[in-house]
Amino acid sequence: MNTPDLIEALQALAADKGISVDTLFGALADAFESAYKRLPNSQEYAWVIIDPDSGDVRVMAQALDDDGIPMGEEFDVTPPPEVWGRVAAQTIKQVMNQRIREAEREMKYEEYAGREGDIVTGIIQQTDARYTLLDLGRVEALMPQAEQVPYERPEPGARVKAYIVEVRKTVKGPQIVTSRTHPGLIKRLFELEVPEIADGIVEIKACAREPGARTKIAVLSNDSNVDPVGACVGARGARVRMVVNELRGEKIDIVPFSDEPADFVMKALSPAKVKEVRIHEDTGTAEVIVPDYQLSLAIGKEGQNARLAARLTGWRVDIKSETQLAEEEAYANQDWAEGEWIVDSETGEQVWQPAEGGEAMSAEAYVQAAEDEAAGEAVATPATEADADSGASEVSEPVDAEADTDTVTSESGESDEGDQ
Repeated sequence: MNTPDLIEALQALAADKGISVDTLFGALADAFESAYKRLPNSQEYAWVIIDPDSGDVRVMAQALDDDGIPMGEEFDVTPPPEVWGRVAAQTIKQVMNQRIREAEREMKYEEYAGREGDIVTGIIQQTDARYTLLDLGRVEALMPQAEQVPYERPEPGARVKAYIVEVRKTVKGPQIVTSRTHPGLIKRLFELEVPEIADGIVEIKACAREPGARTKIAVLSNDSNVDPVGACVGARGARVRMVVNELRGEKIDIVPFSDEPADFVMKALSPAKVKEVRIHEDTGTAEVIVPDYQLSLAIGKEGQNARLAARLTGWRVDIKSETQLAEEEAYANQDWAEGEWIVDSETGEQVWQPAEGGEAMSAEAYVQAAEDEAAGEAVATPATEADADSGASEVSEPVDAEADTDTVTSESGESDEGDQ
């Protein structure tokens, strides 16, 4: 069979579908082979060869021995055009369409396979209680409800950036799962806006995020002439503002990274002024002492600043005011402070037996001694301990104009100016 227009038709189809001509030649050969095997008296072992230059289609065959193994010479069994008939034409069309769909699905999958961690821009098509559907052009992406920022309201037709979490291969084509809550989205957005990050001069060493509310990132410069915080902020806050706008006003704190744990924790708690940080490696705890008037700022609204700082640094953050620390130390210094509760053999009541020896104390005497020595409280419990235990992470309150801190905070598109 000689079809002079076959090459031109395949080239046009390849351009329209974005599929290679070789792939289409293979699909067409499969289609002719399927059609041939439906003809009466067709050879059991046959295949199709298509000349890529002339478009000539030939069906070749080979005999099989008793074990089903090909034997002997190959021979041409190409039917004349009138033998193919209408049924063969329909078979060729069906097989071609199927192969083209498979090729398109494979091509789309290959386009996104291995791109987990990349950022894509899509148009919101629809949204419901389960997921939001994004149009990426040639393919669609899913954003499950769990990967959406609670306070964002996806509007059909809106253009958004999303982070690729997973690319799955299915019989219906690639399934691309995206996220707007993943911390990786922050890093990718800064890569787009900050050339120094894209070039590797500035690194984002850590990121902690409460999606829709606040994010803290720790940055490090590999060039002593480049200020990492200033590079991320940009002139008049232009760079960080672009990221904030994409995140619909989510506040962003940028702090310098430090290899020294105490210094890193101190910076992570900015804009609060920290007096001292004591690292307890055995418990993985950073004990933070702040002036009394800085306690609420260090903890943050509903413990947010402490949570984000803990997630950013990887340390459990225990924040205490100077007054609380003084009370704890005063209590610990009492000669009766260490000991144990025992049962008095004569009265059967519980009494406190100091570890250093001495006379046992009744419960009433113990409480009175604690009140006298610790200014009203026997044991000072850090007000922020529960908050810090609940988890920690990024972002802090807006920078105090008089705060001595390297942190830059951007909220709702406004940021402090940083020099690059």
